[in-house]
Amino acid sequence: MEDKKQLEEKAIVLYKLEDRPPLMETILLGLQHMLAMFVGIITPPLIVAGAIGLDTESTAFIVSMALIASGIATWLQIKTLGPIGSGLLGVHGTSFTFLPPAISAGLAGGLPLIFGMALITSPVEMVLARFVEQARRIFPPVVTGSVVMMIGLSLIGSGMNDFLGGVGAADFASPRNIILALFVLSIIIYFNRFGRGLARIGAVAMGIIVGYLVSLPLGLVDFGPVAASGWITLPRPVAYGLSFSWAAVIPWVVAYFITSIETIGDLTATAEASGEPVTGKLHSRRLRGGVLADGVGSAIAAIFNSMPNTTFSQNIGVIHLTRIGSRVVGLACGTILLVLGFLPKIGALVSVMPRPVLGGATVAMFGLVATSGIRIVSRGGLTERNMFILSIGLALGMGVQYVPEATEQLPAVVASIFEQPIATTAIVTCLLNLIIPREEKEADVDAD
Repeated sequence: MEDKKQLEEKAIVLYKLEDRPPLMETILLGLQHMLAMFVGIITPPLIVAGAIGLDTESTAFIVSMALIASGIATWLQIKTLGPIGSGLLGVHGTSFTFLPPAISAGLAGGLPLIFGMALITSPVEMVLARFVEQARRIFPPVVTGSVVMMIGLSLIGSGMNDFLGGVGAADFASPRNIILALFVLSIIIYFNRFGRGLARIGAVAMGIIVGYLVSLPLGLVDFGPVAASGWITLPRPVAYGLSFSWAAVIPWVVAYFITSIETIGDLTATAEASGEPVTGKLHSRRLRGGVLADGVGSAIAAIFNSMPNTTFSQNIGVIHLTRIGSRVVGLACGTILLVLGFLPKIGALVSVMPRPVLGGATVAMFGLVATSGIRIVSRGGLTERNMFILSIGLALGMGVQYVPEATEQLPAVVASIFEQPIATTAIVTCLLNLIIPREEKEADVDAD
């Protein structure tokens, strides 16, 4: 009780978790959350679509499904259903963590393999929900941070291809594409460093919007697919079918472990920002429900032709900015996402975005993902031991990325695991963390 009072004094909130702001205020606040997360939701399906060569119609459809899946998962997380959900203002969106395994699966087996692997491995997170504390010990900051950093580094190549116009483009790496992408990147840098409030939080969205508008007079946008799309789209469960591959299992399992740990951190930060307790039985129950909602939401997303979902950390900044932790605001955000998902012209507008505009944004985003890995590692202390584990894990992970032939002479089963840079980094850092002795103080930090 004393801890809660101290937190409430520290986090001065205008509307607490159970409060209900006026209707119009609720809608506007929900819109703020949606704007802060919109780009994060649509970018992963756009990246995957570009990497595996999807047509515009299919790209628009999976973007719409990503919005719908995010809306459903947000409602599930906030409203709760039995043991599912935290009840906190934790909004959901498409996870960047799954991009590398999704691209790899897409190149090997198309959308059926992506959605099949997402669905068949989602129980990993549902089971982890029962072992929240144990999961945190198995994947301490040095391991999760190393893997997150590897994810960002492995995606930069994909972002750079879009930066230059997209693989296979007739004008690939042309001065016009480079200038446009640099312009978008400059806008993002400006708003991130000199913007205030929501403009700073939504710097990436601002860069994409401005870049999109600049592309119009340059004749880089073909609105044909937008005109051809309908006004309402209905979800079609398992529209592309589902398939499975044992060779792809490890990266997906690792990704679900990582998002579980991220969700624990996000929900703890959300509780703190909302003036709610971050210790005790209530918080532990919320964490278990939150991680379970992550897994169930990801399974639903796969059924509805979308990549796995997870809590979005950028929206914690919106709670701090507005000082409003009311759950009805999150439900309003989820409703707005659902409405946008049912409007196919929104997905079509996104799908015809010039690749350099997307690339200018994703290069920045993937770089931020990589550096956020360092921040996670630092939570366990930037000790010589942790930096050594990080360096070895990254060196071998990047080694496999740069030299795919490294695993060709290994047994097929082993090669199928270690040919994935993220899986390599995860396995190596886990083993080193278990083998290399830790000082008592460092062990305590890692377990926190």
